[in-house]
Amino acid sequence: MQHCAMFRNMTNKEKIEKGTTTHFGFQQVNENEKQSMVRGVFDSVADKYDIMNDVMSGGLHRLWKNEFISILRPVAGMRLLDVAGGTGDIAFRFLKAAAKRTGPDDIPASVTICDINHNMLAAGRARALDEGIFGPIDWLVGNAEQLPLESNSVDAYTIAFGIRNVTHIDKALKEAYRVLKPGGRFLCLEFSDVDLPLLKQIYDAYSFNVIPHFGELITGDKDSYQYLVESIRKFPSQEKFKTMIEEAGFKKASYRNLSGGIVAIHSGWRI
Repeated sequence: MQHCAMFRNMTNKEKIEKGTTTHFGFQQVNENEKQSMVRGVFDSVADKYDIMNDVMSGGLHRLWKNEFISILRPVAGMRLLDVAGGTGDIAFRFLKAAAKRTGPDDIPASVTICDINHNMLAAGRARALDEGIFGPIDWLVGNAEQLPLESNSVDAYTIAFGIRNVTHIDKALKEAYRVLKPGGRFLCLEFSDVDLPLLKQIYDAYSFNVIPHFGELITGDKDSYQYLVESIRKFPSQEKFKTMIEEAGFKKASYRNLSGGIVAIHSGWRI
């Protein structure tokens, strides 16, 4: 996390002089540096990422992701692009759900996992071997803001707990629109604004006082989880993100809060 320390010690004037700034958690950093800083976070935590998800959420992330896949309704022949899904959590659920709706003569569903981080993809491949998942999966290194896929090439685009780490969210949304076929669906699962005051107080206390310490204990990296907690607070509200989805060209944009707004599932269609 040397990038974090470097920018923490710079003045705002110095940061601005280096170029346009953006947020990295609660810090202001040069936007050209954010991508590499985010990559550093996930390089550090990749091996323990799934374990930390269970610890941080008390296992709730499994229920959220199951609901996410239920809304997607995978079927035979569907081609999914899962962005920032390096460890395979969404992709594996997608393939298992699609297999239940696939007959012996049907073309199986397929998924491309695109992640900017090599270490996360390596963790996903290892997990696929451990779980005996040998379905049609392509593992692809790529940036959500400039996807290495053809236009109009996928039936669905998913991103779970990843879009808040993108430097230019608007560009990522436009790329999602570009690669989707007409009639394709965009689905995003992301931490959001808690809509219950008491729950918000408890959640904030837990996030800032407990999660970074779990990160240090389990992964040996407190700073990365401090960033992840802060990044949640910098992500747009449900309504604002819905507007961003619409501005990217999607129709019938909507969202559903889960667990009192701790997370939300956002949906949009390319018509």
